[in-house]
Amino acid sequence: MKHLLLSLLSLTLFSCGSNTVIVNSWSDPETTIAQEQFKKILVVALVKDEATRRTTENRIASSSPIFVTSFQYLNGTNLELSKEQKLKILKDENFDGVLTMRLVSKEKETNYVPGTNTSTFYGGFGGMYSGMYGYGFGNWYGMYSPNFYAPGYYQESTYYMVETNIFSLNKNKLIWTGTTKSSNVSDLGLKVDEIMKTLYGQMIKDKTVSKK
Repeated sequence: MKHLLLSLLSLTLFSCGSNTVIVNSWSDPETTIAQEQFKKILVVALVKDEATRRTTENRIASSSPIFVTSFQYLNGTNLELSKEQKLKILKDENFDGVLTMRLVSKEKETNYVPGTNTSTFYGGFGGMYSGMYGYGFGNWYGMYSPNFYAPGYYQESTYYMVETNIFSLNKNKLIWTGTTKSSNVSDLGLKVDEIMKTLYGQMIKDKTVSKK
């Protein structure tokens, strides 16, 4: 469990500005992540694209030895196994927890970005104001020309809703879940860091982990 907290904390410290926010979360009232004392957690990215799956799982697993990628155990050679057979594999390999991450939805939103006035005239009357004495209205009018104003515009953004779950294999139940909303997914690895950072902050608020 210590490894889990340290890995999440390291992501919080080293991640930069975030374009990810928490939408909702839930924690088991009877069991906290801290109480579980996880020693080995299977990381499962539930996506169709194998490259995305491996990138996501590797990124999380690289943060701590407590995380292990699922593609090493659940791959094309054993996907047809029953639920019971898959659970047996995990128990035989001494896993005590599972972290799953999946894309819930992909949504587009259109937002209006207001215009901005870049004229130095509005920054103060010093210098430029004094130089305008004796000039006609045409000179004043020029202060409001498009050269000093960037008009507003509509911008379409794509948002990704991602659900992350943490299961206890010892208790065979879900103990925490959180959904995040992200934009600007240009670098998948950095976005995974960002999501984990946001989730860790919510786990602290939910009192399922303790801030170190």
